[in-house]
Amino acid sequence: MSHARIFDISDASQLPSQPIDIFDDWLNEAAASEPNDPNAMSLASVSDEGMPNVRMVLLKDHDARGLVFYTNLESQKGDELSQAPKAALCFHWKSLHRQVRVQGLVSAVDDAEADAYFNSRGRQSRLGAWASVQSRPLASRAELEAAYAEMDAKYPGDSIPRPPHWSGRRVMPLRFEFWQDGAHRLHDRLVYSRSSEAAAWTTQRLYP
Repeated sequence: MSHARIFDISDASQLPSQPIDIFDDWLNEAAASEPNDPNAMSLASVSDEGMPNVRMVLLKDHDARGLVFYTNLESQKGDELSQAPKAALCFHWKSLHRQVRVQGLVSAVDDAEADAYFNSRGRQSRLGAWASVQSRPLASRAELEAAYAEMDAKYPGDSIPRPPHWSGRRVMPLRFEFWQDGAHRLHDRLVYSRSSEAAAWTTQRLYP
């Protein structure tokens, strides 16, 4: 996508038909201004008991199909998203005074996509994916370091297979809310929503 301009959501004449175009431009600008991890996003899921959980993860890919992150599928978030495959995301770029909220349905990325991303990671990170039994109780730091050393010995070279329990999840958006700071707290809030992936997007402004 082109990054020739940054969409100003206060100007109705600028609004594209696809919210991913605004998101793409805002993320691109954040990459140039945020000091750390412009792709960081909060990810909210729901437990079996109906209790919400939220944590920070990193966005690793995005296009019209959705927003992708990677995780241990046997972790707390992996379990919750398997049981209730829907999620909410939030990006906050303090340097730009902007926020994006997303709600959508969660699906698995295919094996080829997961393999390609896993193989792009550093060797240490790939070993860590094997060593960490994510979200499970850990007796001591030494136990984790021993598990890492075991994987380091098992895979001495750069050829490290992707663990079967480690993959990506795609959030297919049904709702985007774009927020940008305004004078006197008269912020702009713009919502794109649709009922399904095949449905057309509709837009609505909200009071700040």
